[in-house]
Amino acid sequence: MLAVLAAMFVHMVVTNKAFQWPMLFDNILSVPVVRGAVTSIELTILAMIIGIALGVVLAVMRLSPNPILAAAAWMYIWFFRGVPRLVLCVLFGNLGILYSRLEFGLPFDHQLGALFGIDLNARLFGVNAVTLLSGFTAGLLALAMSEGAYMAEVVRGGIQSVDPGQAEAAQALGMRRPLLLRRIVLPQALRVIVPPTGNETIAMLKDTSLVAYVPVTNELFFQLQHIGARTYAIFPMLVAACIWYLAMTSVLMIGQHFLEKRFSRGHGPRAIRLRGARSAGAGGAVGTEVDT
Repeated sequence: MLAVLAAMFVHMVVTNKAFQWPMLFDNILSVPVVRGAVTSIELTILAMIIGIALGVVLAVMRLSPNPILAAAAWMYIWFFRGVPRLVLCVLFGNLGILYSRLEFGLPFDHQLGALFGIDLNARLFGVNAVTLLSGFTAGLLALAMSEGAYMAEVVRGGIQSVDPGQAEAAQALGMRRPLLLRRIVLPQALRVIVPPTGNETIAMLKDTSLVAYVPVTNELFFQLQHIGARTYAIFPMLVAACIWYLAMTSVLMIGQHFLEKRFSRGHGPRAIRLRGARSAGAGGAVGTEVDT
């Protein structure tokens, strides 16, 4: 039955003229599309670097005994996990509506000057908000800040998976909390953190398609949509998008497999069987020695 369904699907893909395969192959490796794929990869790498760094900081804040730090981290995670990434991308793309210019310096300088009856201008420098929050920057910030909230929960779960006794022993030796996290806790937590981080990276690569609505005009999905709208071949270009994202995520999945294998050494069913075999062998040797 499954073989029949598979054959029907292949027949449909090959014979249905709506796919327009010649047109698809003429455009799938065109220069604008390849540049768009490079932009998507750049967005993925930068967003994950920022998101992971932000996630580590937020996770440590969540686990901090300081209630202010813990509450601030919880509020951040609550907001950025609760708002869809598409909404965040569009929101960040329109932040220039709030301020035409972003200025840095003494807060409330004009209000303080009015309070004391003087003309006080303590702004050090400023930039045009529209220039600063360009399409690429706005999309990157939206993706990275959203990813920071998810990575915070991943890192927090990894930290809490480490045996608390090891942290207590390190503290008994006089090790301070920052050094304890860097030398003892985080290296052991990587075994738990790496697999979901790989999943987050794959999801991030797919979510870069959302910045087409910022818009980021040199992004892969935007370029394929543009070609489809220009040539009235929307469906073939959607198929091309599927092919591109499948190819890129497949490469990431292979990398994730080897990373997980690297960090899971010494754990899992095979490691348990090996340790059991060694224990049994050691027990047999002791028994033989006692019998003689």
